[in-house]
This record gives sequence, structure tokens and C-alpha cells, in this order.
Amino acid sequence: MIHIEGGVCAAKGFKANGVHCGIRKNRDKKDLALIVSEKRAAAACVYTKNLVKGAPIHITKQNVADGYAQAMICNSGNANTCNLGGEEIALEMCRLVEKETGIPYSDVIVASTGVIGQPLDIEPIAAGLPALAAGLEVSSENACAAIMTTDVVPKATAVSFEIGGKKCAVGGIAKGSGMIHPNMATMLVFVTTDVSISPEMLQKALSADVDDSFNMVSVDGDTSTNDMVSVLANGMAGNDMIVSEGEDFDTFKAALAEVTKTLCRMIAGDGEGATKLLECNVTGAETKAVAVTVSKSVICSALVKSAMFGADANWGRILCAIGYSGAQVDVDKIDVAFRSEAGVLPVCKNGRGVPFSEEFAKEVLTEKEIKIDVELNGGTASATAWGCDLTYDYVKINGDYRT
Repeated sequence: MIHIEGGVCAAKGFKANGVHCGIRKNRDKKDLALIVSEKRAAAACVYTKNLVKGAPIHITKQNVADGYAQAMICNSGNANTCNLGGEEIALEMCRLVEKETGIPYSDVIVASTGVIGQPLDIEPIAAGLPALAAGLEVSSENACAAIMTTDVVPKATAVSFEIGGKKCAVGGIAKGSGMIHPNMATMLVFVTTDVSISPEMLQKALSADVDDSFNMVSVDGDTSTNDMVSVLANGMAGNDMIVSEGEDFDTFKAALAEVTKTLCRMIAGDGEGATKLLECNVTGAETKAVAVTVSKSVICSALVKSAMFGADANWGRILCAIGYSGAQVDVDKIDVAFRSEAGVLPVCKNGRGVPFSEEFAKEVLTEKEIKIDVELNGGTASATAWGCDLTYDYVKINGDYRT
């Protein structure tokens, strides 16, 4: 497996585009994206578990109920959530895709992201779709830009691999910087692949993957109303269709995981106002559930996040987060260390502090990527969670997000 360029257009038979249609006031910001497959594709989605759901989620659920789709459309700048007539607007977006591409509206995945509770005007979308469809190309750059809201950097990745002697690819793009604390998936993620796989096995792979990828990311503790991960698999790689578990299915799952976890790191590192990517690796847990609970508790701690912003090796906050996580661990066996490109800094052994150089600690924690290693010494299970530091700019961004 190797990383390649192309994002959602790395796999055979996919094109994408993004334009500014007028939803966002800044004309330099693209706000409408479209991804299409040359052929009808197996489709799988995972949605937010927030009880308040964006209108596009309801329409997408209807459209992929048969396990297939051929296009994805997404606008930024308006979440189309908690609005009268929101579902009709989302459905009309699908109809407009059919008008411009010939793809049946019932084969369209629709998504929206942005401000909640403001009506979404269909007119700019209708006006922008002809150019959007006409400009479809084998490049995901414009589509990636068009789904961004407070994101600072675009997020795209892809991998190449083989199944049954056939060259295959999985690629994805994502948006997400704030309101990141998933309970199934997170933000908006669009994944494409040319692997031939049944809708049932595609959904099985995706549903299992999110527990180790998007469910392990947290920026600010808020689960969005519009979170969705969608995958299209058009089968154009020509491999024998994957219809059951086995070596081919395992290979596909590994490729999917490589893409999703890479996007997770990108999302966490681009958290609103963030200056550092945080990764908490928990090992030696009695069960996987314990490892997951501990790693997420550490990543979600506002005090830990604040300490990392200040490059302060305040490891007591990590022990504190473990202690209130609800996980049953032996606190007298916990080891903690910080890691970065500057080196490794052990700070806790058997639940007690160990001497360390504050000067070296500052060097380790001033780097852009910080790993927090927690060894529980109670078993063989492990888990990894991703997050970011908590900065002054997070408050600034969210203090005037709507205006």
C-alpha cells in the first residue's frame, strides 16, 4: 500500500469540482462541491447520532436505502438544519444534479455544512450547478476547498494497493475544524474507491472503521448535527466482487483505515485555533473498551489541551483525566510519557512522578505534533485518539462564528 495524490479522484471513474455559487458572502471562498462516479456505485454512510439532524441527512438516508448512489453534492456556509422546508431544499439539490448530469436524483448523496438555523436559498445553488457540472475534472482540489468552513487547510488523501492482482485505490476528502466530538463519525467525509464490493460488505467495513478512526477524534466536545461519512465504490478496478469476509476484504479494510486515520490526523491538527496535533496512545489496557475510554478522556480534557498549548508538562492532568474517565484501571501501575520530534520525556512511573528537565520538557512540547503515551500495565489492549490544543483563538473564532 502506498500513498498517492488525487483525493476522491484517485480511484478510476471519479471526477469532482467546486465553485463559488453565492451561499457564502466572500467570493474568494468556494461553497458548492460535486463528486460523480462514471458508474453507479455501491454506497455506505454513517451519520451523526445527535438527535438534531440536518435535513440533508434525512434525504441521503432515503437515497442510499437500496445500497447504491452515483454522486455526492455538498454546500458550505449553511448547514440546512432546523429550517422549515429544509428537506425539500436538500431534495431539490439532488434534482438539480440530475438535471445537469443525468444521474437520477435518488442516486445522489447530499450534505450541507455551516451555520445552523438559517434558511438555505436554493437559487444560488441552482445558478451555480451548470458551471459546477461542466467543470468536473479528475482533480479533487476544488471540491476539497468548497466543503471547508473554518478549516485552515484542505484535507485530502489517497492510497493505492492491489486486490486479486488488480490495482485499486481509495481516496477521501474531509472538512472539520470545530464542533468535533463524534458519536459515530465526524464532520463531513467523502470517500471513493474503484474496488468492487457489495453494498453490505462496504457498509460493514465503514461501520467498523469509524470506531477506530472518526469516533476517536475530538476538538471541542461538541457533536455536530450534520456529521456524515459517505463512501462510493464503483467496481471499476475489476477485482472479483467482495461479498464476504476474507483476505480481499481485509485488504480493503486496511486501505480504508489508512485513508480515514490520515484524515483524522488532518482534522485534529486543523482544530479551530489549534497550534498542535495531539495523539494519545494507550497501551496495556485490560480491554479495548478501557483503552478507548482512557484515550478519549485524555484527549478531551480541557486542562490537558490547555497545558499542551502552553508547552507545560503538567502530567497530573493526564492522571486526573484517566481517573474520572470511568475506566477501571490500577492507578498505581500507570506510566506516562510525552513524545515529539524533539525526543521522549517520561514523566510518570507507577502512578508517581519521576524527575525530568523542565527545559527539555519545553523542547518536547513546543513541537507541532505531541504524542501522549499512557501505559496502563493491565493487559494487552490498546487504542489511539486524536485531538488538538486549546488556544485563545478557539474562543475568538466561535465568539463571532455566525456573524
